[in-house]
Amino acid sequence: MSPTEVRTDAFATLAQTLDERWTCRQFRPEPVPRQTIEDLLRVAQRTPSWCNTQPWQLAVTEGAATERFRAALLEHVRTAAPATDFAFPARYDGIYRDRRRECGFQLYDSVGVVKGDHEGTTRQALRNFELFDAPHVAIVTTEADLGVYGAVDCGLYIGTFLLAAQTLGLGAAPQAALASYAPFLREHFAFPDNRRVVAAISFGYPDTDHPVNGFRTRRADLTEAVTWFGE
Repeated sequence: MSPTEVRTDAFATLAQTLDERWTCRQFRPEPVPRQTIEDLLRVAQRTPSWCNTQPWQLAVTEGAATERFRAALLEHVRTAAPATDFAFPARYDGIYRDRRRECGFQLYDSVGVVKGDHEGTTRQALRNFELFDAPHVAIVTTEADLGVYGAVDCGLYIGTFLLAAQTLGLGAAPQAALASYAPFLREHFAFPDNRRVVAAISFGYPDTDHPVNGFRTRRADLTEAVTWFGE
C-alpha cells in the first residue's frame, strides 16, 4: 500500500467518524470499564496544544462518585445563581441565533416539548445537571495563567475526546452548562485556585432507543465558512 493510499484510508476513517458522531442526551446505566476509559484518555492526550503545554486536567467520576455528584449538582442549581470562570456568549445574532434555535427546536421536538411549554423546557434544561443519566462525567479544567489560549487548547482536547469516544462505541455530551456553576465544581472536586473550569463531558453507553438521541444537527456548507484568496 502506497503512502497516498494509507493517507486516503485514514482520511476516510476520520470523515466517517465525524459524520457519525452526535451528542448523546440519554445514556444506559451500565458503567464503562476503567480500561476502556483509560484507552480513550490516552488517545485524547495526543491532542495538540500551544507550545505543547497540554493545559487540560480532568476529574473523572465513576460509580458512587457519579451519583453523589449528580445529586449534589442538581440540588445546587435549583437555588444558586450561575457563576462562570469564562464569560459565556453575550448574545446570539443572525446565523448563530438561527443555528442555535434550529438545534433547540430539534431537541424539544424529539422529547415532545412544544413551543410555549416553559415547564417542559425547564425540565429538559435540568437534564444537563442530571448528566443525562450518564454513569461518568469528566470535568475539564485549564491553567489560569494560560488564559483564553489554555481554554482553546482544552476545546481541542474535548474534540479529540468526543471522536475517540465515538470510535469506542460510547456516547458523549460536551456540556458548557456545568461550567456555569464553576465555584460549586471547584469546591466539590477540590480544584486548586489556579485551575479554571472550561466544560464537562458526560459519557457512557448511549441509549439508542430513546427519541432524544434520534435527531442530528446540520453543518454549514464551505461557502458559509471559507473565503478563498488567490491569484
